[in-house]
Amino acid sequence: LGFLVIALLGFIATRPDSFRLERSTVINAPAATIYPLIADFHRWTVWSPFEKMDAEGTLKRSYAGADSGLGAKYGWEGPRTGVGAMEIVEVETDRRVLIKLDFLKPFEAHNMAEFTLTPDAGGTRVTWAMFGPQPFVAKLMSLVFNNEKMMGPVFLDGLAALKTVAEAG
Repeated sequence: LGFLVIALLGFIATRPDSFRLERSTVINAPAATIYPLIADFHRWTVWSPFEKMDAEGTLKRSYAGADSGLGAKYGWEGPRTGVGAMEIVEVETDRRVLIKLDFLKPFEAHNMAEFTLTPDAGGTRVTWAMFGPQPFVAKLMSLVFNNEKMMGPVFLDGLAALKTVAEAG
């Protein structure tokens, strides 16, 4: 039994020290239409899948810093979404938004989210990525909870909603 525990701990230790999850879609709209929907946290209520995870009226939101873009801050607290905060830390207007993402409850994690907008034959390719460190406990959890299977569909839902809103003008 001791050997199995040591073997399992050794296997977990060999898992990657970081992770990256990303999904993308092409939106038939210019980057100038899409970018404000991402760079303004107030506008996330119309497309972000996380906004709809908690029952209507149970998600508490707070905004601070800049209204949008660099320095904009957003905090949330909800029964399903937990407690966390985001801050836009880098922007390239109509091209890229980098967000510091801090989950506080039900588990603590500190990651980055990145949106990139690139020209594409059908409009603008929007890529939504999340990446960050994967400490030992997260490596252990990844054996049971597959981040790709859990979060990949959520990102695709968000991109589909963003596409709907952006294409509607």
